[in-house]
Amino acid sequence: MANNFPPFLALDEAAIAAAELRHDPYDYAFAENAIALDKDAVLADAPVIPHRGSYGLTSLRYGPGFENVIADLLSPHFRHLVERKFDMDLSGNPPIILLTGNTTGQSDEGYAHSDSKHKIVTVILGFSREWPYEGGRLRVLRSADRDDYAFELAPVFGSMLMFRVSDSSWHGFLPQKGPCLSLQLCYCDTESYVKREYFRHKMSALAKSIPPLRKIIDLMPRTNPAARAMRQNSKKS
Repeated sequence: MANNFPPFLALDEAAIAAAELRHDPYDYAFAENAIALDKDAVLADAPVIPHRGSYGLTSLRYGPGFENVIADLLSPHFRHLVERKFDMDLSGNPPIILLTGNTTGQSDEGYAHSDSKHKIVTVILGFSREWPYEGGRLRVLRSADRDDYAFELAPVFGSMLMFRVSDSSWHGFLPQKGPCLSLQLCYCDTESYVKREYFRHKMSALAKSIPPLRKIIDLMPRTNPAARAMRQNSKKS
């Protein structure tokens, strides 16, 4: 357990600390009930995200119940738990938080990816009230194939996945249309990257708030780096 820190307002320290660090196919850990607060109290204060894609935390409004979760995630206490889990120092790695509220069901959504080279550790936390669907479940992948998975979790309230980012930290999900509230916290290499990403998502959120621009965005395919790399390799050969 972490010592000399104020107690969490919302997170379950024991559940997070007890999450087993697994190494196949890369370093990751899963906590099933990482939030100790009442589900209804937190979700009543959750941000409303009406459109597809990720939104930066700085562009969203939310109430005190949800804010308690955010405060815990951004605390040195939580960072200490992640550091102990992966045996690394993250004191020089600023965090960024992004949230998604919906999945579109389009085939290019949830594509396999390994995360940006600017990210050191990624933490994904589910907030969906329930998830009875086969699609939309986050998969820890062994390759860029979304069917080649070692572990799968639904984005339900309190489910937390943490993993060390590397060239092989593939993850993704099969398409599923519907509301899907989830949060991604990443410890990044520089503050400039965090600021740049928040600005990029702020501009994206602004564009999606304008109906004509939103229609254009909805028609645009999502970028799939794995597919792009395969096309580039095929051209070289």
